[in-house]
Amino acid sequence: MHDPEYILANSGHRPWPVPKRAWAIRMAWRNLLFAHWPVAAQQLRPLVPEPLTIDEFNGSAWIAVTPFTMDLHVRKVPVLKNTPELNVRTYVRYQDKPGVFFFSLDLSSAMGVWGARVGFGLPYWKATMQARISRRMQTGDADEWIAFQSQRATGPAEFRARYRHNGTAPTAPQPGSLEYFLTERYCLYNVEKGKVYRSDIAHLPWPLQTAEATVERNTVTEAAGIKLAAGEPLLHFARELDVLCWTPKRA
Repeated sequence: MHDPEYILANSGHRPWPVPKRAWAIRMAWRNLLFAHWPVAAQQLRPLVPEPLTIDEFNGSAWIAVTPFTMDLHVRKVPVLKNTPELNVRTYVRYQDKPGVFFFSLDLSSAMGVWGARVGFGLPYWKATMQARISRRMQTGDADEWIAFQSQRATGPAEFRARYRHNGTAPTAPQPGSLEYFLTERYCLYNVEKGKVYRSDIAHLPWPLQTAEATVERNTVTEAAGIKLAAGEPLLHFARELDVLCWTPKRA
């Protein structure tokens, strides 16, 4: 993991400065897949609380299903190690600051679910999860696949997929591109009793690679009330990204 001071010292690409207060959580997101589908903003409007504005790129909102594994430290204390997570998200703005809104986040750690719900107000759910990563993938061989599966403990929310990068070199998304719109976001939003809370995050630019995936089952979007259009998703892979996160603050 990158030293937090290195991340903070290399944050000039963020659209606004990092908070002056101390960060709370340090994470490493590994072997992450972005699977994105375009969706009409009017379909999401009843699901995204006001006063958040649904962000669009060339007239379309976007939904992402994102599996990965995570290491998590609360300050210097390790809490989670190589723990699978899966989230369903879209993109929003508030006070002209672009960010992420989560419909759901599935995690295999009951302690992590409790901490995220209490500390960040995020809709985390306990799930039975597994991410099988081959030894050759860990050394960068694109011939091997990651097999990811998740079954939420309550309700029919399931995801099973196999994915890999295509061997392209990691590249930071360029400003103005769709990839930049989808990934280069530096805060999370949640709304409680009509009040908007923002959690800042800091990381280096995303090291994206093109990817391919076979999605065998996906009902996590349906569980969130979202109907995906027919067609293949837009896919990107990131081997690793180190992230700092601040506790929520009233926006």
